[in-house]
Amino acid sequence: QPQLVDSGGGLVQPGGSLRLSCAVSGFNISNYLVRWYRQAPGKERDLVATITGTGGSTYYRDSVKGRFTISRDVPKNTVYLQMNSLKPEDTAVYYCNTLMYGRHFWGQGTQVTVSS
Repeated sequence: QPQLVDSGGGLVQPGGSLRLSCAVSGFNISNYLVRWYRQAPGKERDLVATITGTGGSTYYRDSVKGRFTISRDVPKNTVYLQMNSLKPEDTAVYYCNTLMYGRHFWGQGTQVTVSS
């Protein structure tokens, strides 16, 4: 059974940075893609970034391109989301995710609040 544990959220001022971590067990991240989603209050959960299993290719939603970087440490089986130049509109609960056996598996979420 895949398990994902999110961490690293917090309160940061506009223009600041945070690094989120997604510690994975139950599968090898070099074999399956991992995604970061976010959900702001009253809004739908949106895909933020993806890193593929084979090759580690990365994809981003337009609003975070150039500011966010998804990466992974295969020996640690951990995926990261480095977030720079944060804006108030980045405020949300962030979740890591994978799709396996036709099912979505989610982390518990970590709150990111960007406010002065």
